[in-house]
Amino acid sequence: MRYERITPKLFIENRKRLASLLPRNALVVVNANDTCPTNADGTQATIPNSDLFYLTGVEQEQSILIVYPDADDEKHRELLFLREPTAENELWEGHKLTKKEARELTGIENIHWLSEFPRLFHRLICECDHVFLNTNEHKRTVIEVESREARFVIHTMRKYPLHNYRRLAPLMHRLRAVKSKTEVHLIRKACDLTNQGFQRVLKFTRPGVKEYEVEAEFSHEFIRHGGRFAYLPIIATGLNACCLHYLTNNQVCREGELLLLDVAASFANYNSDLTRTIPVDGRFTPRQKEVYNSVLSVLRQCIAGLTPGKKIKDWQKEAEQMVERELVNLKLLSMYQIKQQDPDKPAFKKYFMHGVGHPIGLDVHDVGITVNPIEAGWVMTVEPAIYIREEGFAVRLENDVLVTDQGPVDLMAHIPIEADEIEDLMNSGTKFANSKIGNGRAQYKPRQVAVANR
Repeated sequence: MRYERITPKLFIENRKRLASLLPRNALVVVNANDTCPTNADGTQATIPNSDLFYLTGVEQEQSILIVYPDADDEKHRELLFLREPTAENELWEGHKLTKKEARELTGIENIHWLSEFPRLFHRLICECDHVFLNTNEHKRTVIEVESREARFVIHTMRKYPLHNYRRLAPLMHRLRAVKSKTEVHLIRKACDLTNQGFQRVLKFTRPGVKEYEVEAEFSHEFIRHGGRFAYLPIIATGLNACCLHYLTNNQVCREGELLLLDVAASFANYNSDLTRTIPVDGRFTPRQKEVYNSVLSVLRQCIAGLTPGKKIKDWQKEAEQMVERELVNLKLLSMYQIKQQDPDKPAFKKYFMHGVGHPIGLDVHDVGITVNPIEAGWVMTVEPAIYIREEGFAVRLENDVLVTDQGPVDLMAHIPIEADEIEDLMNSGTKFANSKIGNGRAQYKPRQVAVANR
């Protein structure tokens, strides 16, 4: 790990919260994620299972957690199974957790090697009345590859077909949606890293740089402070910004264009999510600033509207009505078009076609029961936008916001967002000089920016 160890109190409390939701004599099993292959004998970096991390702080591959609060033997109420460190796997893969280290990390006393799992699991599943197994139930996911967790579910249900199986995911979604003070602190750390990257990019960006060079500046700040990208960065200049998930990041940033930056850091597996839109040459045109300020106005109103008890679908409707009004003010829509529109195909969707926000935490699009009313303790992104393909640019702005009973708390309030502030920062001091492109202003002929790789 690249960050200071998190207090085990967080994971101890999370397991207690889970236990409080379980029926009598219930057993829970959570598996680590697979280490995914690439090509030949390559593998991707292991991404921790968010539920396993939430309950233990463990990132190590092949780990398994059993929670059985009503087990007859107290030693069986929390069990963590790990790969046994050997000279060979530590030679090739590096250090593996010892039992002592695992106890200190997780607060779980009873640590076992994986070789002991089949025997102990058989004993415990024969004693329990309910078996809670885990699956990825995010409603936007598309599952094409069978996961380690899914294989475990199939194997267990085949071997013990008459048991009473239950879904763990709804319980984990309920728990993870409400963030503790420690979790909010870690999300704030991710937001601080994002701010450092953004401030660096404001000094670096100018006509002639390529999108991937801007991406590299973010990478420098995130990695040097123990973080990483929370998601694949979107660095989209000109018309590229009208592609919602543009990832090519290979075009030249040109004078007069806007650069949309949907880039954020992850710290200790907790994520932030930021979008800013900046002028490549350090000055917005009057039209660009007009659209920018419209989006900023909607952002602030949407943040104010994040209150406990409101349903996300109603918050979304409010945002759409705000955007619609701004589109009329910008002369992109007329009242006649709005009156004549098909209610199932509202006119504003030409310029704003996505959700205004989502939960964020251990996953960027974090789990949560989003058909339920918003609760204090949720952390939500707020990301209104206006996409104007016919004018060759888009503006999207996004901050992360903690919902509280005393009102919303903007966790990114310290990150520059005012148009004048952006311009001042881009034009103050010396630009970073680590690019070899020269001043860039006369090196490229004007061109129509293509939207790539939809």
